[in-house]
Formats: sequence, C-alpha cells, structure tokens
Amino acid sequence: MQNQKIAEGDYILLYLSQRKTYLVKVEAGKSFHTHKGFIKFDNLIGKDYGSGVVSSLGFEFVVLKPLLRDYVMKSVRKTQITYPKDIALIVMFSGIGPGNRVVEAGTGTGALTTALAHYVKPNGKVYSYEFREEFQKVAEKNLTRAGLLDFVELKVKDVTAGIDETDVDAVVLDLATPWLVIPHAYTALKPCGTLISFSPTIDQIVKTVEALNESGFVDVETVECLMRGMQVERGKTRPQTLMTAHTGYVTFARKAAKTTA
Repeated sequence: MQNQKIAEGDYILLYLSQRKTYLVKVEAGKSFHTHKGFIKFDNLIGKDYGSGVVSSLGFEFVVLKPLLRDYVMKSVRKTQITYPKDIALIVMFSGIGPGNRVVEAGTGTGALTTALAHYVKPNGKVYSYEFREEFQKVAEKNLTRAGLLDFVELKVKDVTAGIDETDVDAVVLDLATPWLVIPHAYTALKPCGTLISFSPTIDQIVKTVEALNESGFVDVETVECLMRGMQVERGKTRPQTLMTAHTGYVTFARKAAKTTA
C-alpha cells in the first residue's frame, strides 16, 4: 500500500492550477520557490497527500501524489518525448504487462521508457537501446526520480546493428529508421510477440510497414491518435482552441512463424 502521508525524499506534485504544477522532491530544511511565493518542505512532512499549503505570499497549493503521466510529462528533456495519448495506445495494443520482457529503442530521455517500466514491474524488464550516451544519462535521472530504474537495463548501443535479447514479449521502436531494425526484432521476439513503431512522418511508416510485411509479421496496423480537450463552463462549453493533434503514427504488428515450402 502506498504511503498516504508526505515523507522526506518523496516526489510530490504541487498544484496551483491546471497550467501551473511543479514536480519537486521533499527535502527537510529546504524550500521551493515560485512566482507565487515559497513553500517550506518542513511544513509538508507528515501531512496527508491532498492537503492544501499556503505559500509565503498567501497563495494556496494542493500537494498531490504524482501519477505516471506527471513523471512522463515532466521528464527532464533533451529530446521530444512520447505523449501519454500515444503511450496509452502502445501499451494497450502491445499487451505489455507485469513480468514482460521488452526491448525499446531509442531511449531518448526516457519518457516512454518510464511508462514501459511501470507496466512490466514488479518482475519484468525493459532493455532500452540508445547510442547517444548523453541521452542515456538523462534517462537514468528520469527513471530514478520515478522509482523505476530497477526495472530497466540501459544499453549504449546502435540497435540497427542487432538486438542482444531473445524470446522477448515486445519490441518498441521510436527512432528515425525503424525499418532497419525489423529483421532483428523478428529474431528477438517470441512467437506471437508484438512490435510497435512510433514515427512522425508518412515516409517512415511506409518503409516500416513494407519491412514488416517482408519479414514475417501479420496483423499490421497503423493509427494516429488526436486528442482534443474541452473548455467546460456552464453555457460556454466548447472544444479548446488549441489541441494536441499530430505527434506521430503508431504501427503495430505481430510475429508469425515463417512458412516453408
């Protein structure tokens, strides 16, 4: 059961408004400063999550326990991240769950890695490939902050040169040339294992789907997920002016046994 009281060392989400939230670590003797005043962490330790706290300038914040989406959206970034709307599709269509072994490439700064690690715990593993070591170091920090590093093996390697693991449940690709990895993914996957590829452009998905069809995958499908928020107020409810529209295309496929004559 999760701790319902705020403790030193916890990461908390300080909520001021829907547009102003802060993911911070509780450290005794220190304060968190915002444009709405500062908050002393000593005044939070021992309180229940969901409690209100007033800043030095009189503004009230609510202390929330961070959700997975908070760790994803507030990742320290050196690259673009995968958004929750796409992560949800990836997890649901791939069937990734507790105990699964998953190969991911590339790691980037670890937003998608964080989500995958959350879903394979407590006895699964994510093997995450990234050839840029500086990105792996940022990903390690993000995974540590989310408490999920133990479920990930970070690998500094070009996945287009091959995948070390075999008999894995899923391969998740988020890189510029996923079609180059398809033959390696086929070898690494267990029978009926799933492959998921996230790409921002149509040219990429055409090459990827062609490679999937040529390599023995079936049930190949590509989708795009658009998410539009609503401005809700009695008598004025309407779609928000801005929306999270195109982020990328998600291609799914399953490994089938190759037939022989």
